[in-house]
Amino acid sequence: MLHPIFSTVLRHPELIAEHASNYAALIRLETAEASRGLMARLIAGVLAVASAMLALGLTGTAVMLGVMQGTFHWVLIAVPGASALIALVAGYVAARPVAFHGFDELRSQVDADVHALRAAGESRAG
Repeated sequence: MLHPIFSTVLRHPELIAEHASNYAALIRLETAEASRGLMARLIAGVLAVASAMLALGLTGTAVMLGVMQGTFHWVLIAVPGASALIALVAGYVAARPVAFHGFDELRSQVDADVHALRAAGESRAG
């Protein structure tokens, strides 16, 4: 006596091919979703590092200009401050904890298929 999956494969191989194709599409979709989140964090991290380095360079330049001129001007604080603010925001975006729910739909689909196969096997045996 064959398990129901074997009789289905033998009688309707196109159903198995379609099911495998749907699994491949689901994997592509979930991989794209996971990579979008990873790329956003990577870009934010690169932006944070670049902005921090720019802020450091501009701060040094502002200190030198302030000492050389002997006067204070608000631009000497605003320009390095803006790049430091960008670095802080981008650093927060890159480092914030994100709940990763990647491949949850795939896991639930596999669990549903395993459950269906077990149920089919039990109904056939019992």
